Amino acid sequence: MDQTQRGILGQPRPVPTTPPTKKRTSVMSFFSKVSWTLRFQKRESLKNVFSILAERAQDPNAKKRHMAMRGLGTMACETPDKVRKYKKIVLDLLVHGLYDPVSAEVIHESLKTLTIILGKIQGKSLGSFFVDITLQTRTLLDDENDNMRYSAFVLFGQLASFAGRKWKTFFTSQVKQTQDSLLIHLQDRNPQVAKACKTTFRACSPYLKERKETGFQTEEDQRNPKLCRQLVKPAAM
Repeated sequence: MDQTQRGILGQPRPVPTTPPTKKRTSVMSFFSKVSWTLRFQKRESLKNVFSILAERAQDPNAKKRHMAMRGLGTMACETPDKVRKYKKIVLDLLVHGLYDPVSAEVIHESLKTLTIILGKIQGKSLGSFFVDITLQTRTLLDDENDNMRYSAFVLFGQLASFAGRKWKTFFTSQVKQTQDSLLIHLQDRNPQVAKACKTTFRACSPYLKERKETGFQTEEDQRNPKLCRQLVKPAAM
């Protein structure tokens, strides 16, 4: 890990409550600057772009935090090899955004960008980030906002593919706690959310099957065998 990575990861991450007094650039001009740098790489080095995004990701202004998450997504799409190099920094910033205490927009943008990033790195070497991402994503499956639910289901289904042997037991327990949401949102009022839920349901089916094969059932499952059979049987819709 180089000095830039150590410096950024070592910074405290609480969101300030009082905005600084110095003058800052507008959100749109900042994002335009990032896009220009990514496309032409004339004004600033990639390390400097990461430093700017890391600073904006902790800005007291929610719009700037939102645009920082979007900027990371842009970088993942336009310079995937570079993002892989700074994977730990990017994931650290996005997980922080996923747990944003005040802004639903920041959380939603973090969900979407994490989906892009995980696709680029094929879920490799996530480490403890896998746990942090899974726990928060699961809580968003029942969010009131349709777009938030949709993005959460997409990401949760992606996590099912990347759990691997290391996180298999952990993810199985998370799927168990998610089974009610999976069933409910198969009939979601929003057709796109229902479709995403259906795809995620199929991705999670192996974890549900394993529970039955190993004979591991909760008392509630035993009292409701119909529900258990419905979860284990692959969706046919």
